[in-house]
Amino acid sequence: MSYKASNSQILRVWQMLEGKPFGKWMVSRVLCFFVPYFNSIKPVFTLIQPGQVEAKVEKRRAILNHIKSVHAIAMCNAAELVAGTCMDVSLSSDFRWIPVGMEVRYVKIAKTDLHAVCKLDSYSWDEPQDVVMPVSVYDLNGDEVLEAKITMRISHKRETASGDPAAQVLS
Repeated sequence: MSYKASNSQILRVWQMLEGKPFGKWMVSRVLCFFVPYFNSIKPVFTLIQPGQVEAKVEKRRAILNHIKSVHAIAMCNAAELVAGTCMDVSLSSDFRWIPVGMEVRYVKIAKTDLHAVCKLDSYSWDEPQDVVMPVSVYDLNGDEVLEAKITMRISHKRETASGDPAAQVLS
């Protein structure tokens, strides 16, 4: 089996809207509509392409902790968002994915808006496996405030009796 380019809907929407006024914001809202949990951090994607996804998260009261810095779980949400989106837009269309683990290291207190980045060196997986997605979250000074390694399990898409892929049906 060989790599077949992703058929990600979010990638297609991004390619249509990224250069339009409010396009990046609209793509972010579309994703949060389908995955409402991520709306808690109100992300705005700044880059979506196979192998790399980036998003900004504004420091605001709703995601602050008791010392008025960005809460650790809000940073984890941003990390999971960019890792999942990166997997979705990078993975061969013959495969599906699901997160199965997350390892985080809080590097520094997050006192500003944030920028989450997931970047892969290679993404042409051709067999089922667990893949570690590296994510860094930076503050406005460019300092890393969170490092995450999110493990995604990739497997072949199931097929129905008619031979049609049953998209994202878990084993």
